[in-house]
Amino acid sequence: MTIMQSTLPYDQNALEPYISAETLSYHYDKHHRGYVDKLNKLIEGTPYAGLSLEDIVIKAREDAAIDILNNALQAWNHAFLWESMSPNGGATPDGRIKELVENSFGDLDTFRKRFRAAALSHFGSGWVWLVLDGPKLRILTTGNADSPIGTRMVPLMTLDVWEHAYYIDYRNERVRYVDTFLDKLVNWKFAAANLRNVETRKAA
Repeated sequence: MTIMQSTLPYDQNALEPYISAETLSYHYDKHHRGYVDKLNKLIEGTPYAGLSLEDIVIKAREDAAIDILNNALQAWNHAFLWESMSPNGGATPDGRIKELVENSFGDLDTFRKRFRAAALSHFGSGWVWLVLDGPKLRILTTGNADSPIGTRMVPLMTLDVWEHAYYIDYRNERVRYVDTFLDKLVNWKFAAANLRNVETRKAA
């Protein structure tokens, strides 16, 4: 089974003026596609062929198959990233996820400050995640390709802080990129849906 690149959930110009069509073209058509293409070459004719992307990540972690793991993680991370942003993003959360944000961080403003601080203090390339860790939410950073999938933590949304994610639009101003994500792009509906799926499975 060939791993297919996920489809963008919006047009490449849909996030403008916050993320340009040029950035999304490079990010999706070059970087994301490159990880998927390389992964398919690496797994061809191996025990990984025929596995789902998530199962490839889990097996590659167990096998310490670093090249396969990195490309599988980046294929998964980017698919998750596109859903974590929305042309109608930036609104405040409501319902169950709002309740959990308040229970975990005190209030939305504190969450934003901690997410922002995590993104700005992360050295080098990587990702910032909002995850469900047990009964509470947690902000997590991972380096390079790493991701919480395949761990006890459940990712709810993410932000890519590799420079290729923002350099065309923001140059080296990661702070402005992060603020724009939180103010204009973050997709709380996607995070809420991920939380709902987890809690539904636990209740079943």
